[in-house]
Amino acid sequence: MTRVFWLLMLLMFPFLAFSQHGNNAYFAYIENYNKMAVQQQNEHGIPASITLAQGLLESGAGKSPLAVKANNHFGIKCHDWTGAKMYYDDDKKNECFRKYRRVLDSYEDHSAFLKNRSRYASLFELEPTDYKGWAHGLKKAGYATDPTYAYKLISIIEEYELHRFDLQSTKDKTKRRLFARKTKEKPQPSTIEEKVEDALPSNGSVYAVVIHQLMRVNGLKYVVAVEGDTYGSIADEFNLKADDVASYNEMAVDAKLKQGERVYLQKKKKQAPKGFEKHVIQPGESLYGIAQYYGIRLIDLFDMNNIPYDGQAAVGQVVKLRP
Repeated sequence: MTRVFWLLMLLMFPFLAFSQHGNNAYFAYIENYNKMAVQQQNEHGIPASITLAQGLLESGAGKSPLAVKANNHFGIKCHDWTGAKMYYDDDKKNECFRKYRRVLDSYEDHSAFLKNRSRYASLFELEPTDYKGWAHGLKKAGYATDPTYAYKLISIIEEYELHRFDLQSTKDKTKRRLFARKTKEKPQPSTIEEKVEDALPSNGSVYAVVIHQLMRVNGLKYVVAVEGDTYGSIADEFNLKADDVASYNEMAVDAKLKQGERVYLQKKKKQAPKGFEKHVIQPGESLYGIAQYYGIRLIDLFDMNNIPYDGQAAVGQVVKLRP
């Protein structure tokens, strides 16, 4: 069969977007614990977005064995710990992790863990809304061994708009005023907010109704689908053609969208952004989902990795994202 035929056949099957297999759990986690994260931000100066993103990532949105059995949402091990413990296989077998009576205790210990260790001290000198600086700083200081840890945190923050919680505290507002006075500049909105304002579609002099937050990855504009979305409805919102939007996402125009899926508004690229060289496939992920997550055309992902067009993702398989 031809290469194009196999690709079309492959795209007829439903795919699970890379970062969305836990979508509903992620939304529930954010709803349950955002106030707790803001509380830690107010008391300790750690951006709520960072706390939430780490909690989501480390605990699998509260579903990991450590979170369920030990209320440990941040994967903190037993170093210098005299409290209750739980043993669990992580980087090594039967490693010791801290066990807490309540989830709040885990959040408070996470804050104390960062504040009381000198290697994280420089993070507290960052602007209160600099979640990217915090993410890279945590990785640099050795919080996690995963080389893509910082990028995963940033992706979670931006996909679920967790940075909105960073501005909810009185202390942060005071810090922003002081920073603005010090630099003699007004606090600037986030890059995403600037992009959205600049990119609002219009029909003549009347702006179309926009219900989606415009996001960017790999230099590409995309939105996150909500319940009831179709490629046609999103196309109408951004003054595009439905066939084009479906084509950008390598799907049929009448394919059903799931809540939380990424929908690109322009043609995807041949490779991932710099810094994303490879990806290890996790349970529940698909090649299409990985392509959507990094903004890569699916056919190019197949070609880079010499995978047949009717091939499937194998858990643990390492796929190249850049030539």
